[in-house]
Amino acid sequence: MALLNFRKKPVETDMVSPNVSAFLNGYSIEVMPRTAEKVIDFQSLLPAGTRVYIAHIDGTPIDDMVATAKRLAADGMNVMPHFPARIIKDHAMLADWIARYQGEAGVDQALLLAGGVAEPHGDFHSSMQLLESGLFDKAGFQRLHVAGHPEGNKDIDPDGSDANVMDALRWKQKFNETTDADMALATQFAFEADPIIAWADALRDAGITIPIHIGIAGPAKLQTLIKFAIACGVGPSLKVLQKRAMDVTKLLLHYEPTDIVTKLADHKAANPDFNIDSVHFFPLGGIKTNANWAIAQGGDSTIPANPNKTPE
Repeated sequence: MALLNFRKKPVETDMVSPNVSAFLNGYSIEVMPRTAEKVIDFQSLLPAGTRVYIAHIDGTPIDDMVATAKRLAADGMNVMPHFPARIIKDHAMLADWIARYQGEAGVDQALLLAGGVAEPHGDFHSSMQLLESGLFDKAGFQRLHVAGHPEGNKDIDPDGSDANVMDALRWKQKFNETTDADMALATQFAFEADPIIAWADALRDAGITIPIHIGIAGPAKLQTLIKFAIACGVGPSLKVLQKRAMDVTKLLLHYEPTDIVTKLADHKAANPDFNIDSVHFFPLGGIKTNANWAIAQGGDSTIPANPNKTPE
């Protein structure tokens, strides 16, 4: 597969929404080892300090994950690998992964999640067990993110409620309050702003104050988005894509997240205490496409240097 090298396009500042530009400041993006291989130089795509999550899909060798982390760190990125509980066999494997990421790539942050397999490979089945292990604290990890689900999660709550999800979030809120870990909720992507706003407000009303990094699907072909949305269990907002797909003329066009990002950005500007702090991109249409879209919107993924606030 051919390697690609991309250069940033200049931003036409008169076309940029100030609200969107501010909302995208500090955005993060996700890669996998096989998608990262397509990019020769991440510095040509992303500003130094961009938080780059590395998704760990079941079957991906840890050697590939660590090599990707090492390369991203060398390119000046802020590396955050996934730790999927259900594919980690035991404490020894978890300790080995932590040590390798830390020793070979200088990693000190992680996204902890249950993982996308139905049956655990060993001792762990939830992100809470990974937190309880104490191994991340012992290794001096500064930032631990966990998963959020704006449209629920049928794997966690098969009955369609949010009872188990909320119990887990209350546990994680207590962990956040009683430890030194800097935490955030990195969420699944959705396609409608209003339900996301309602969900975020409901969390705050329930006492869940962990900052939210909202998942946004980057520009992609409509067929690609529908495929990933179904595979990832995206809920009611999938109808936005399905409705669009019924129009053959729109089916041939790329989806761009302009509407949802603009609505969330405007809401954030009007409500500064809104608890969505950052955008996390899933570059389903490719890293280049997503990065160029963010640049065109005035987005700067460099984590803000605010002395009064810990970077999220």
